[in-house]
Amino acid sequence: MMNRVVLVGRLTKDPELRYTPSGVAVANFTLAVNRPFTNQQGDREADFINVVVWRRQAENAANFLKKGSLAGVDGRVQTRSYDNSQGQRVFVTEVMAESVQFLEPKGSNQGNGDNERNSGSSSGYGGGNQNRNQGSSSNYGDDPFANNGKPVDISDDDLPF
Repeated sequence: MMNRVVLVGRLTKDPELRYTPSGVAVANFTLAVNRPFTNQQGDREADFINVVVWRRQAENAANFLKKGSLAGVDGRVQTRSYDNSQGQRVFVTEVMAESVQFLEPKGSNQGNGDNERNSGSSSGYGGGNQNRNQGSSSNYGDDPFANNGKPVDISDDDLPF
């Protein structure tokens, strides 16, 4: 049998972090995933999928994701049921995340514009560093490998191999 889910979408609200009585972290959030087609009015609809993530990844999700963040989730579908306070049986379907990928740099303005939680750090999380030095001159002086098309004068004795 196979039970595998891979999703990419945006969080509909900040993750909710809690701890079990034994101290294990668990976070819940809802991921809005766009459908690959439009409806009759030409609008793109989305599915809202509940995600549960455990332990260290739950703490990371709560610390680095917020409403509007783009995230990738890899996991499995799980169903459960319980009796609510009115005595009715309630069925719940969730994705139990085994991996959560942060698909935007930390502090990105793609979310709801509230970046207070993300200020104070210049590094991204989960691949957020790729654009840090783009558009600026080198922070370490001139590029030693830029030879403007001229041959590089290096002795064989200077090579480490």
